[in-house]
Amino acid sequence: MPSDFAIETSGLTKVFRTPWKRREVRAVNGISLSVARGATFGLLGPNGAGKTTFVKMLLSAVHPTSGSAKIFGRNAADAEARRPIGYLPENHRFPTYLTGNGMLDLYAGLSGMPSGERKKLIPGLLARVGLDEWGDVRLGKYSKGMLQRVGLAQALIHSPTLLILDEPSDGVDPVGRRDIRTILSELEEKGVTIFINSHLLVEVELFCHEVAILHKGEVALAGKVKDLTAGKGYRLTAMQVPETVRSELALKAVSVSARDGLSDFQFLSREDANQALDLLRAQHCEVEALTPTTSTLEEVFVKTVQGHTQA
Repeated sequence: MPSDFAIETSGLTKVFRTPWKRREVRAVNGISLSVARGATFGLLGPNGAGKTTFVKMLLSAVHPTSGSAKIFGRNAADAEARRPIGYLPENHRFPTYLTGNGMLDLYAGLSGMPSGERKKLIPGLLARVGLDEWGDVRLGKYSKGMLQRVGLAQALIHSPTLLILDEPSDGVDPVGRRDIRTILSELEEKGVTIFINSHLLVEVELFCHEVAILHKGEVALAGKVKDLTAGKGYRLTAMQVPETVRSELALKAVSVSARDGLSDFQFLSREDANQALDLLRAQHCEVEALTPTTSTLEEVFVKTVQGHTQA
């Protein structure tokens, strides 16, 4: 039976040895995680956390010291396991003397696609990434954002079922990032598994449903984005709250602030927030908003990395 997971790793470890300095660098240290078929997954971590090394082991560009990795249930070291993968590396270097058409034709040929098929496919693929008028222009004249777009096109050339993207939005302007998200959303709807390695936490939060945060080669935190960023409390905002009412609410609120006629109250429990709401309405105060508090993925990331460092 086919595996329910696009990516599975168990105790994946990579130690780089530098004998001339008589030291070892444990870039990845016993990572065990899984990415379900059709998932949109983000791999996060500070510089040197082991993200790129982890991806290279999935692609067998780097061989693990210990542990195992599987792609759709097959050993990642098996060349056939890598056929359904589309890959956009960070800091890629495409031959600048090639045109966009020529580069895509080269990579499609390397994937085994027949000449006639790839020549029919390439114009539509360039249009899909917003480069339909640049196919005959040499890559040396492309901007960084355009190189990212054509890089995404080469990753999609053979219709992969697993797409691994290393910093896909690097150097891309806001409109381009939105276009890339649109393309990825369309692929997600078709059941393509998307694995993103990125520092742009806002982009990851907008698109990925699950993430893992690496720190010093280990998984420091993993889970669904909505669960990791879920708040623990409620924020109640009201206008023109009398001082006596504000003082009464402050007895149960964890924080109170007032500015320009608006009063903010933070409550830990839903019950306290609702009781405060009832009191404000009884005093004919105008309630501006009652919302659950949440964290951004960036806040979760910073807290996790700092906590893991201090542990």
